[in-house]
Amino acid sequence: MFQDEARFGRINDPRRCWVPFPMRPLVASSLVREYVYAYAGVTPADGSLDWMVGSSMKTETMNVFLDQIARKYPREFIIMVFDGAPSHRSKDLELPANMALVRLPPYSPELNPAERLWDELREKEFANKLFDCLDAVIAQLALGLWRMEDSPEALQSLTGWKYILSAS
Repeated sequence: MFQDEARFGRINDPRRCWVPFPMRPLVASSLVREYVYAYAGVTPADGSLDWMVGSSMKTETMNVFLDQIARKYPREFIIMVFDGAPSHRSKDLELPANMALVRLPPYSPELNPAERLWDELREKEFANKLFDCLDAVIAQLALGLWRMEDSPEALQSLTGWKYILSAS
């Protein structure tokens, strides 16, 4: 299982969009700095997704997420692959009994398929949207993550690598 977290908030990200000629697209903008964090664990082999929304990116929140995963899969031993974020290196990180952690090399987000989730969410769920409160951001984030969770084939395609071996 590959794990990652990302920040989502009320600062919107204006993106390109289409409107009929000769109209010009109008996109509202907001600079309110309120955030929540999405934690996700994805298994590219079967397209399964486990996620949680937290108020911070601290070790305590990471502990809650790891415990959530461990409780969901009590009869499985989970190898969790993750990056070297500070909340993952803390001496206060509590590792569940049915889990081992494997850290990716520094500065290598391309090796973590969970990173692809965030671009997809930002493009499909957050592009050109303005939120009047943090609860609206959380609702939109949860909706997008539920949609991803309900589409294992799409998650396999998004997060899986395909290797072609040829004999030469």
